[in-house]
Amino acid sequence: MDIDVLIEDDRWSALDLDVLVLEALRATSDTLNLDLEAAEVSYLACDDARITLLNADFREKTTATNVLSWPAVDLAPVIAGAVPAPPTADLTGVLALGDVAIAYETCLCEATDLRKPLADHVTHLIVHGTLHLLGYDHIRDPDATLMQGVEAKILGKMGLDDPYMV
Repeated sequence: MDIDVLIEDDRWSALDLDVLVLEALRATSDTLNLDLEAAEVSYLACDDARITLLNADFREKTTATNVLSWPAVDLAPVIAGAVPAPPTADLTGVLALGDVAIAYETCLCEATDLRKPLADHVTHLIVHGTLHLLGYDHIRDPDATLMQGVEAKILGKMGLDDPYMV
């Protein structure tokens, strides 16, 4: 896997983000039975100010958010609740997935509110962002149900709690 983790905010250095990303990608690959060894993906670990700008530029929302994703290829299904198409490698053998950005302050605040270790919450958001790269979404109710179930399964394999159980 060609994984690029860019730490733009030094507060992220307290977490071993390279390891969290690799573990999340491997668990996602195993759970979905996808071969992501040729995957090319990047993660930006930034602050709320930066993610607010990205959210405004790409989603026209002028607020911070926890995670944003930019899929390299649209794999989303047409039919609500259907499984996305699997990613395919290009002619050079590269499996371009896309880019994910994650915001420190928002993640820390959410983890604190949820009374979860920051690393566990960040791992959930890495999985969440990665699933967006793989065509999963939560706009339509059937898609949200599917995505949340897949997230819970991946996180369960990693020994983490289902984030959607109250």
